Amino acid sequence: MSARPTYLDDHWSQQFPTNALREYALLADGERGIVVGPRGELAWMCAPRWHDPAVLATFIGGRGVFAVSPVGQRYVWGGHYEEGTLIWRSRWVTTDSEVESREALARPADLHTAVILRDVVGIEGVSRVRVVFEPAADFGRHGLADVHRDDDGTWTGRTGPLHFRVTGLADAQLDRDALVTEIVVGPDDRRSIVVEISDRPLPEVAPPAAAAWTETERCWKHDVPDLGHLRASRDVRHAYAVLQGMTTSGGGLVAAATTSLPERAEMGRNYDYRYVWIRDQAMVGQAIARVGDHPMLWAATDFITDRLLQDGAKLRPAYVVDGSNVPEEQSLDLPGYPGGSDTIGNKAAEQFQLDAFGEALLLFAAASDLGDLSADMWKAVEAAASAIGERWQEPDAGVWEIEPQRWTHSRMICIAGLRRVAGLASGSMAAAWTDLAGRIARQIESDSVHPENRWMRAPGDQRVDGSLLIPVLRGSMPADDPRTRNTVLAIKENLGQEHYLYRFRHSEGPLEAAEGAFLLCGFHMAAALDALGEDIEAARWFERNRSACGPPGLLTEEFDVVQRQLRGNLPQAFVHGALIEAAARLSH
Repeated sequence: MSARPTYLDDHWSQQFPTNALREYALLADGERGIVVGPRGELAWMCAPRWHDPAVLATFIGGRGVFAVSPVGQRYVWGGHYEEGTLIWRSRWVTTDSEVESREALARPADLHTAVILRDVVGIEGVSRVRVVFEPAADFGRHGLADVHRDDDGTWTGRTGPLHFRVTGLADAQLDRDALVTEIVVGPDDRRSIVVEISDRPLPEVAPPAAAAWTETERCWKHDVPDLGHLRASRDVRHAYAVLQGMTTSGGGLVAAATTSLPERAEMGRNYDYRYVWIRDQAMVGQAIARVGDHPMLWAATDFITDRLLQDGAKLRPAYVVDGSNVPEEQSLDLPGYPGGSDTIGNKAAEQFQLDAFGEALLLFAAASDLGDLSADMWKAVEAAASAIGERWQEPDAGVWEIEPQRWTHSRMICIAGLRRVAGLASGSMAAAWTDLAGRIARQIESDSVHPENRWMRAPGDQRVDGSLLIPVLRGSMPADDPRTRNTVLAIKENLGQEHYLYRFRHSEGPLEAAEGAFLLCGFHMAAALDALGEDIEAARWFERNRSACGPPGLLTEEFDVVQRQLRGNLPQAFVHGALIEAAARLSH
């Protein structure tokens, strides 16, 4: 086993080891996120924005934690989100008391300053709670500096390039590079703590806790629709809130809040997902369009429009939330989450992924059903269609970001996208896009039909692949085409396990030996079966996959069917989008 770095020795961060992923909750305000553990530890936060270095990093073996935890008694943990929000309530039941910590990132968010709200509330009996505030900038490399307590009990200071201010902890003491105190609360007692962390000098006056809570509640109420008409409406609304919290003011939706979490224990597949994937956001935008005309849909069209107008046929698969390029992969020299690593940056941003152009066209078409496309959006449509015409015969990395092939899925998504926007255009442009879609379809029919009359994953590769469910949902080929039904049934038979679905077969061994089941594929199977008229079986798949979470209801990329554990980065945005889309389809 790797030893923790020496700079962790004799620091409070040692008191908060990692837990199973199913026990973590997420706070988010659009510009950054916080991962919350069962001991009340805020274990991960990058500041000031998603892609910046972490200031709380115990999640991957670094320093940096902000904890509110019961002390002195044994306790059990629980918690829940307030309906339609990412306001989380950690609750601990001790041997003779009960206490909560209500916590959130304040909204509306500021690009430069994170505001963390925590209210310690006594429920029953008398509880003793320890508070530890140990920020450590740059993934734990910097401790506290210039720490000062004002006459009113407000603490200020710096860690690395970041400024911080803490109100509500006037009685804290500086102990081993942390502010530490204990709070005693009885029934209905409340202690409000407000922490500001910024890459700029803070204003003279700290935000009042009550006003910050009121405004945060108002923002969540305004931004998350009711969605009560949908199947599993509570989970759908929660998924929407998760996606809202991961969508920046610039429109970009980060793929996940974290980095380097293992997709499978002991396999070493660890990636940084704190960036915006064009395909992922286009898929989520289409899911949102199915439940109504909501701002998150237009955030997706705006971000993708800008990227297409900027890069055209050289569109990258992923971008930083400000539209800049994703950095190259590098190691932080940290232990990482158990079974994971300490990788930041992502080399997938340099790949060519053909299906991103098709999904972008489908997003614009879905948006046009709910409102008018702007002139820039139409230019983006033309850029995406032109890119398909230029590059559709090139091998690409595909949806799974693996070795370049002429993937059937990628080409089929382009067919669907071209046909949809051709229906919105007129004259020679509509004819050209229809003709291009026809040429791609004829090639697929000539090189990617299996002898059993189903679609193959690529020319010369006869295996089934979970990606071939997506064209069923996008209308690439008619649902009543025998090849469509045969493909869906072959995927279910060969890649399904207990109503979970794997992406593809890596070897002749058991499916679970290679990786976890892909929750995205499970929701796609539910929706595809619904399209084929298999209502009851579709419902089984939907219910099974939406249960693959812990108490906070967050979904990761993979689910370990054997160990019943979450695998991969937390939470995975496109899985929450797939839940919404499947629920919308099944609700009809």
